[in-house]
Amino acid sequence: MHVLTGVPVDPDAATARRWVREELLDPAYHRREPLLQRLLDWVADQLDQLPALGMSHLTALLVVVGVVLAVVLVALRVAGPVRAGARRRRTGVLHADDRRTAADLRASADAAAAAGAWSTAVADRFRAVVRGLEERGLLDERPGRTAHEAARLAAAALPGLVDGLRSGGDLFDDVVYGDRTATAQDDARLRALDEAVRAARPTAVPA
Repeated sequence: MHVLTGVPVDPDAATARRWVREELLDPAYHRREPLLQRLLDWVADQLDQLPALGMSHLTALLVVVGVVLAVVLVALRVAGPVRAGARRRRTGVLHADDRRTAADLRASADAAAAAGAWSTAVADRFRAVVRGLEERGLLDERPGRTAHEAARLAAAALPGLVDGLRSGGDLFDDVVYGDRTATAQDDARLRALDEAVRAARPTAVPA
């Protein structure tokens, strides 16, 4: 970033445009975020209009650079959690250190629901579905399996529940790794899914 020392106090238009363009070349401003890139392109387009802004070139330069910095800070704050969320989405429904049985997980979900902690209830309810499938031998015990992997494999054995399993996996991801706040209706959906899975008889066991 340019430090305004040893330079004219009020640079001419050409100098101001050159400074801002050089500032925009700083790698810190280029994170391959489409919205950020569009905004930076817009700022660059405005550089040719500096003489018509009705203010000194130095003031115009400072205003444009200030806008760029504000845009970058906002874009990076938004993009950071999105990228982190995408990485977290790859983690599994059940972890190696979680040895709770399906009954344990259902009890945990029921307790959370009674306390109005719907997000915890939804998460443990879906975990109970997956653990129950493992206990029945319809899924192999594999810590780290994602919700979508579990739903896809379970649907091979329980094809009549493919939609419910897929929807349950989506809900689990949205609540646990996204920004969705679960509701009582969401918990009721997964409670119904758990009951349907427990009652269903498999037509095939996935390899």
